[in-house]
Amino acid sequence: MAAEGGGKEANDVKSQFSTREGVYRLLTHSEYSRPNRMPFNSQGSNPVKVSFVNVNDQSGNGERICFNVGRELYFYIYKGVRKAADLSKPIDKRIYKGTQPTCHDFNALTATAESVSLLVGFSAGQVQLIDPIKKETSKLFNEERLIDKSRVTCVRWVPDSESLFLVAHSSGSMYLYNAENTCGTTAPHYQLLKQGENYAVHTCKSKSARNPLLRWTVGEGALNEFAFSPDGKFLACASQDGFLRVFGFDAAELHGTMKSYFGGLLCVCWSPDGRYIVAGGEDDLVTVWSFQDCKVVARGHGHKSWVSVVAFDHCTTSVEDGDPAAEFRGSEEDVNEEEEGRKRASSTHSQLSQRNSTDHPVSATYRFGSVGQDTHLCLWDLTEDVLFPHLPLSRTRTHTNVMKSTSPAGGGKTNTTLSNAKDNGSNSTSTENPANSLPDSLPRSNSLSHSEDGTPNSHRGSNSSNPSTKGSSIMDGSFIASSVSRFATLSFDSRRERHDKEHKRNHSVGYIGAKSGDKLNHSGSTRTAKTQPAKMLGTTLCPHMEEVPLLEPLVCKKIAHERLTVLIFLEDCLVTACQEGFVCTWARPGKMELLSSQNNPTNSPGGTVV
Repeated sequence: MAAEGGGKEANDVKSQFSTREGVYRLLTHSEYSRPNRMPFNSQGSNPVKVSFVNVNDQSGNGERICFNVGRELYFYIYKGVRKAADLSKPIDKRIYKGTQPTCHDFNALTATAESVSLLVGFSAGQVQLIDPIKKETSKLFNEERLIDKSRVTCVRWVPDSESLFLVAHSSGSMYLYNAENTCGTTAPHYQLLKQGENYAVHTCKSKSARNPLLRWTVGEGALNEFAFSPDGKFLACASQDGFLRVFGFDAAELHGTMKSYFGGLLCVCWSPDGRYIVAGGEDDLVTVWSFQDCKVVARGHGHKSWVSVVAFDHCTTSVEDGDPAAEFRGSEEDVNEEEEGRKRASSTHSQLSQRNSTDHPVSATYRFGSVGQDTHLCLWDLTEDVLFPHLPLSRTRTHTNVMKSTSPAGGGKTNTTLSNAKDNGSNSTSTENPANSLPDSLPRSNSLSHSEDGTPNSHRGSNSSNPSTKGSSIMDGSFIASSVSRFATLSFDSRRERHDKEHKRNHSVGYIGAKSGDKLNHSGSTRTAKTQPAKMLGTTLCPHMEEVPLLEPLVCKKIAHERLTVLIFLEDCLVTACQEGFVCTWARPGKMELLSSQNNPTNSPGGTVV
């Protein structure tokens, strides 16, 4: 009976959870949904997504929220932890026929209290530009589906651009649009601009300016999500073939790659400082990848099903680049020497290259979260003991960068292919594409030439061939035989006992062990079966489980009845959404008490706020 009671308690939906900074609480009065507040029958529908924008009005309620449920799209004033949501008065509501909204994104650069630009992607491939404040529809792109007929999986405005936006499709293609251009009445014709290992970039051949400006084909299968780096210079793509690919956006060159443990990658995000990328997907793991070193630095297991969203919490992430510069009062030589030392300390390369030094100059604690189809929210702390491990020589990882990794035969062809593609692309585009020709860098106000350290090069791309395994499991025999002992010993000594218990409770050993090779590879998307190269396991593209630290979740709580599809961190709360159509607000520690004190003054004359 005790076991049954424990199981029932574990399955209860939680309304609060504790972290080291305090208690996060669900605010039921701040729940956004359809006006009738009835659970949505989500079978066969596209994921519920949420977008925010701040219009900087003078009322103190500058946040606006947009979310889609089935064929419906809603736009509200978001009151967050301050006031209760009023679902009876949406600013804009739209119901679509024949297609469903799949994703959306606001242009924060141009948003005002009188007008916002909202991009909406649809299941039939179209993209709509609307203004929900003015209740206008500006333009419809790919209206005749001549550019791409497949579902839009992700749409984003290019950072610091008023008109450029990027659209990804389940076909595996990605298109760059200019909101000021039309799409044309005929199917576009393309010419090769650049080509590399499992990706190619084409320009649109046209005598007049038309969309799309560029077409990217990335990997095999759907391109599930992409994310721009904080400085807007790089683009991380999560694909159904299980690869994370990071590109220099302006140069359209591959910077580095990572392979999931198995299955497709569904989500990706950048750390606030751009040093790390976290990806999640069908292997139930969250994987932390170093942008500078182009390698996996940690994995986290807490979910019991596919991970649908990963996001960094900028409010609880702390990164300090050593001590601040002191006031100089010495000689000119001393000042120059001190200035030179400060520059070296601020260099990302020098910070991360001292990974095995006891005097590393970075003090870092990253917090990120994840939600999944198991209806659980996990919070993770990525700390110095993981990022800068001081391990015995026998425990250190032998591969320190992608260029030194062991790659299958054929890896040498990659550089030749890339260099030839560059030559071919540059020759062809200079003569046949006057209207849609692109400058060396795309027209963005923050576009800067890459530094020597930041310039992508072909050596750091995917070094591995991609053969079909024809159903073979990516799990090697040694991993299956010793998975129990390895999972129990991968965490740090102080966490071993708890770590072992947690994974027994979550069935993670069996789930990632012998059963997973047959069960999940069969139940997952068949399109990814042929892109599971077993020989990549053990390389820097996909290290063995024992070769990288295994993170435990700081928090792992069931917070919904249906699969979770949204996780967004705001200053005073975090926002989640599930496939039933409920958008929930979780007050950060101390924020709900502040709200209560503001809304509940005493009734006595001259009384003060409690």
